[in-house]
Amino acid sequence: MTTEALQKLKYPIGTFKKPELITQDHITSWINDIEQLPSTLEALTKNLTKEELNWVYRPDGWTIKQVVHHCGDSHLNSIIRFKLALTEDAPIIKPYLENRWAELPDSTDDDLSNSITLLKGIHSKLTKLLKSLNNEELKREFIHPEHGKRFSLEETIGIYAWHSNHHTAHIKQALTHKGEF
Repeated sequence: MTTEALQKLKYPIGTFKKPELITQDHITSWINDIEQLPSTLEALTKNLTKEELNWVYRPDGWTIKQVVHHCGDSHLNSIIRFKLALTEDAPIIKPYLENRWAELPDSTDDDLSNSITLLKGIHSKLTKLLKSLNNEELKREFIHPEHGKRFSLEETIGIYAWHSNHHTAHIKQALTHKGEF
């Protein structure tokens, strides 16, 4: 497989591109994408067999079940990051080693119900929080030490909307390729 083909499998919707100017339309659309993730993942995975849950979306990629469990882990971290930025002045957030988390027993479990339930709760709270933010709050920031930069909450909403769509595309891709990888 060519490097280009592998990159397309790795990033089926491309990478996140921050708009030059983030508008209220962007924010509204992104929050909608975030809000829809739990129901989208549940619909995509509710009737899958154990074999299908173990299909990967690319060579050396995560299984469908790891992707779902990862979304729970990642978005649990996201709500903490939003709340830290809203209650502290430019806090330094704690990164985590997502590839190692994806290998833990709770991330390789064939039962997705706990992660789906977790996502429903997190996204309900997160959506309520994000919809309440005013322009000043959207400009609040946290510092990500891994990237060595500040992220505004408005940009972070876009990143997590992209993240939601990115992993939804991974699951759809794994289903399309039916265990090919």
